Amino acid sequence: MAKRPYYITTAIAYASGKPHIGNTYEIVLADSIARYKRFIGYDVRFQTGTDEHGQKIETKAFESLNTPKEFVDEKAKEIKRIWDLMNTSYDKFIRTTDEDHEKQIQKIFKKLYDQGDIYKGSYEGLYCTPCESFWTKSQLVDGCCPDCGRPVIEASEEAYFFKMSKYAPKLIKYIDEHPEFIQPEARKNEMVNTFLKPGLQDLCVSRTSFKWGIPVDFDEKHVVYVWIDALSNYITGLGYDVDGNNDPMFDKYWPADLHLIGKDILRFHTIYWPIMLMALGLPLPKQVFGHPWLIQSDGKMSKSRGNVLYADDMVDMFGVDAVRYFLLHEMPFENDGVVSWELLIERVNSDLANVLGNLVNRTISMSNKYFGGIVTNTGVTDDQFDDDLKRVVKDTRLRVNICMDKLRVSDAITEIWNIFKRSNKYIDETEPWVLAKDETKKDRLNTVLYNLIESITVGASLLEPFMPETSAKILAQLNVPKRSVTELGQFGLYPSGNKVTEKPEILFARIDTEAMLAEIEKRFPTKSVEEVEKEKEEKLEKERKKEAARKELNRKEPASIDAVQKALLTIDEFDKMQLQIGEVLSCEEVPKSKKLLCSQVQVSGRVLQIVSGIKNYYSPEDMVGKKVVVITNLEPAKLAGVESEGMLLCAEDQDGNLALLTAERDVPAGSMIS
Repeated sequence: MAKRPYYITTAIAYASGKPHIGNTYEIVLADSIARYKRFIGYDVRFQTGTDEHGQKIETKAFESLNTPKEFVDEKAKEIKRIWDLMNTSYDKFIRTTDEDHEKQIQKIFKKLYDQGDIYKGSYEGLYCTPCESFWTKSQLVDGCCPDCGRPVIEASEEAYFFKMSKYAPKLIKYIDEHPEFIQPEARKNEMVNTFLKPGLQDLCVSRTSFKWGIPVDFDEKHVVYVWIDALSNYITGLGYDVDGNNDPMFDKYWPADLHLIGKDILRFHTIYWPIMLMALGLPLPKQVFGHPWLIQSDGKMSKSRGNVLYADDMVDMFGVDAVRYFLLHEMPFENDGVVSWELLIERVNSDLANVLGNLVNRTISMSNKYFGGIVTNTGVTDDQFDDDLKRVVKDTRLRVNICMDKLRVSDAITEIWNIFKRSNKYIDETEPWVLAKDETKKDRLNTVLYNLIESITVGASLLEPFMPETSAKILAQLNVPKRSVTELGQFGLYPSGNKVTEKPEILFARIDTEAMLAEIEKRFPTKSVEEVEKEKEEKLEKERKKEAARKELNRKEPASIDAVQKALLTIDEFDKMQLQIGEVLSCEEVPKSKKLLCSQVQVSGRVLQIVSGIKNYYSPEDMVGKKVVVITNLEPAKLAGVESEGMLLCAEDQDGNLALLTAERDVPAGSMIS
């Protein structure tokens, strides 16, 4: 009998930086669901990957002196390394720079345009670069982006738009008829009442203000915007083809059974994405689950404070499965969870070392001490204690399945832990060390230890989707394979006469909290909120003084300058010099130089590295964003060992003070000066 297919995806990670522990939670959560579905007999397809286009990435690439492709290659490699470190069992890692994906995105865009769902227009609005979202003034929160809280900028450009409103009534009807489509329930109400019913605006789906994207093949000054590009990965990764030549995998696995995403991008996945699918004539995913966030216990994660938690750092300190357990156990179904080093240590000590590790260690140790490791079921039972233990163990499979069907992963783990807690209680109730002192109780002792080994076997088998390495280690020490799902509802399948390992491995050692926190602070030092605020204020004060000095200089009566007249040029000689407007993308001081700054200046479709002797008049921060006058056809030269590919033009007064020549109005980078 063929297995039933099950397709699960995560949101694709934005390839702009290293994923923090909150990002990592999603891939671990998805992995636990995928592993569990495989365990109970599904043919699972698990897809994740990276979102690699956009203005933010283009800018970051220029700042790092890399091409955008070089930049995302590095970031995608790092994201994949973290996912692999966490032992996630994805089947496909898609990148939006994959050639087959890009080809299909162009075809999707063209199809939607040809059928009238996409049209050309222009956009004027407020734009958030990090979120790559346009907003109206009324949608802002305290003048900032309602999604991320960062400042927005005014933007105006030609763009293509998707007719969202055309499909809104159909989507509302679909959501009403499929109550399981958006989960948890509270998220569904938010999407319908806040976004759909008030009326959808048409969606901007192309950009011209940057180039790092998939070109619109029939209008190449436009690139396809993130929504069509990134969201379509869920079908292109299965081999969807607009022309109908789908890979058999697409026909097998689509529609997706579950899109697992963060609650912050629920709108894109439950409104934009379903409408795109409707326009393409494709069925909608069966369920979109917007999981909550992991919140730092001492405030928002901040790079300036140095308190951002990363999975690889946590794994270095505690191991993969300890971190997996912590992430999955601490996150409630609907509410945000809390993450901190202190909480992780507490969980390792209380749940992993005390409850699980101690149970496995002392059960195997007693089996070796009293019976040479041979586990025998002699059938000498005590209904007072044995029946309740067996009931808990046999019922757990069904309880876990109910939880997992509802995506209540934390609750599923709690059910498994009930086996281990009940087993520890059983040891206290039966007191094997007392039974061992009475030769007439030998058969009863055999049964007690058998019942414990059997209970641990069932618990370890159920644990595999959540803590795969730990599950394998326990079963190896018990010298048995993982139970099948049909066997887990039974008690007494451990082979009587089997032998456990002679030397049990310590699964999780207790941690000295104070010593561990001291080591963490040494390896990952953090700054207090007060220290960060003080540094910010000092930086602002420095900028205020610079600005005041500049204004004071401007107020002075300009002196008459007697310039030395150079030889006259013909118009042809002047025309040899190429003058253009350039935008400074990034700037830094030249090492070991008192006068030089090195700027990365965008001019048309290229970026020039230009070294200038202006350090005494401009800080690197001052330079970023300036539209400056550049000579762009000079032979490259080296200044202080750094190559310079052009020249910034400045004016100089009688005291030698410099002022950059800039454009009077905001003209595009690359504009010619003639």
